Amino acid sequence: QVQVVEAGGGLVQAGGSLRVSCAASGLTVSSYGVGWFRQAPGKEREFVAAMTKNGDSTYFGDSVKGRFTISRDNAKNTVYLQMNSLKPEDTALYYCLIDLAGRRRLWEGRSYDDWGQGIQVTVSS
Repeated sequence: QVQVVEAGGGLVQAGGSLRVSCAASGLTVSSYGVGWFRQAPGKEREFVAAMTKNGDSTYFGDSVKGRFTISRDNAKNTVYLQMNSLKPEDTALYYCLIDLAGRRRLWEGRSYDDWGQGIQVTVSS
């Protein structure tokens, strides 16, 4: 059974940093493309970052380019989203997603089937 457990969210002041993690079980995360999306209350779901399964390409949403990075620790079967220079507008529920069906358009939400609970990130001004 595939399970994804997100951790590391919380409250941080504007300008600060936070790293959220996504530990996978039931699959080998390096065999799949992965992505992070977020959704703030009253707003549409937004693409944040993604990494191809072989790790040779990463993608970022325009609003986070230059501030966020995505990485993967194959030994821990875990994906990370490092968020720097956080802004209040980064406040959202963040979702770690795995492209189990191999749809490959990692920047599109429809590439992912199971969205899970997400993890809250709140940036205070």
